[in-house]
Amino acid sequence: MSSVSMHSSVRRQVALEWAGSLCGPVCFPSRPLVSAQVLWEVNHSTELSQNLQQLSEKAKCTTEFIHRLKGLTDKVTENSTAFEGAVETQCLQLVAALEARKAQLLDFVRQEREMRLRALREQMTLCTARLQQTTALLQFCIEALKETDSVSFLQIGSMLIARAANADLTWHKDFSSAPRVSPEFDLTLDDKAVLRAVEQLNFIQMKPAKEGEERQPAAPAAPTIIPEECSAENNSVTVAWQPPPTSYVEGYVLELDDGCGGDFREVYCGKETICTVDGLHFHSLYNARVRAFNSTGEGPYSECIGLQTAEVAWFTFDPNTAPPELRFTDDNCTVTGDGYEHRVALGSVGFSRGVHYWEYTINRYDADADPSFGVARIDVNREQMLGKDDKGWSMYIDRQRSWFMHGSIHDQRCDGGIAVGSTIGVLLDLERRQISFYVNDEPQGPIAFKDLFGVFYPAISVNRGVMVTLHTALDPPSDFEES
Repeated sequence: MSSVSMHSSVRRQVALEWAGSLCGPVCFPSRPLVSAQVLWEVNHSTELSQNLQQLSEKAKCTTEFIHRLKGLTDKVTENSTAFEGAVETQCLQLVAALEARKAQLLDFVRQEREMRLRALREQMTLCTARLQQTTALLQFCIEALKETDSVSFLQIGSMLIARAANADLTWHKDFSSAPRVSPEFDLTLDDKAVLRAVEQLNFIQMKPAKEGEERQPAAPAAPTIIPEECSAENNSVTVAWQPPPTSYVEGYVLELDDGCGGDFREVYCGKETICTVDGLHFHSLYNARVRAFNSTGEGPYSECIGLQTAEVAWFTFDPNTAPPELRFTDDNCTVTGDGYEHRVALGSVGFSRGVHYWEYTINRYDADADPSFGVARIDVNREQMLGKDDKGWSMYIDRQRSWFMHGSIHDQRCDGGIAVGSTIGVLLDLERRQISFYVNDEPQGPIAFKDLFGVFYPAISVNRGVMVTLHTALDPPSDFEES
């Protein structure tokens, strides 16, 4: 009896005995009882058969996977050969383009050579002709000097003297002792950009694609900040970075925080790899980061770089926004009024936080003038005295007294005026949101204006007969902390 039929009969026997235990005793006089050892053998044989079947399925799958891997190795070899051919074709195209450019450059050199040779030959021809004329004149004059007949010499002597004198006078006009062209080629081949492009020539990582689908570039990797090319000057920062290698890039996004470790915000989006951001806060540490993007998506951010703006503000007048009646000199640090009406000039930077102090020196001052000093919004009316509208906060002053003015409202008359050589100081304290004025290093009245919020530009209004010079990057007065 086979093992399979034996197992079947044993199972039937077990089933009947189990049924007998439920329905009562069942007698099988011709068959022996099944032992526990046989039951254990049956159970383990069944479990082993199931395990073997599972292993057989896994072995079959592994065999199929191995065959597929072998097929992929063949595919890799095939694709590698095709890719090598494509790279070689592209490189040959680059070489062909370089050869074509080489031919154009050499043709230009040859044309330049022919032009110079032609110019030198023409100059040689002219010089030779002039030399022949001069030699003939010299020989004729020498023969005339040998003439023994005084009457004959007198007849032609005056003419020869005139011709010789004229030839001498016109010699430098008609003849140049310097060559028209230089034998040196003052040219050099600018190959740095091409060499840099060749060094950056690399492969672009593509997104995985199914067979038959168009392959797209993968999202770019993170750019690399170039610390030695990054800088901070006054209230502007410059950030430079390198493109990510092996990535296709369509543009970059540069982000800065608020200078106090706050949230980042986008300040530039474009294809350049260097960017200067102006109009930042003074005495602030800005963190910058950049990431690249393409049609597939945006890549990760670069590492951050911290850039510290200047502690004190250096600025000048801004002639680009000033009326034509104002004249600027001394690198835009001195302003002169040429008209009878007041005209406003703004500083080149605006402030929204921090403490800033600057001064003006009176270079010229007529008795009937009353210049106005202070701050203003960027859209202040520049065709009238500073403080006449609600976009300017000023102190206007004459020889004897001063007033504060905002929105055409005069307030806080103070004794003490200005003359040639006087200094006017402006203290803008945006930590306390207030502005104060000084004349010759002394406070001019109380705090002029309070509750100042927003962006403020240094401002001044002058008219005919007034010239002032601006001084910036100054420390606040000594009594500032006590006020």
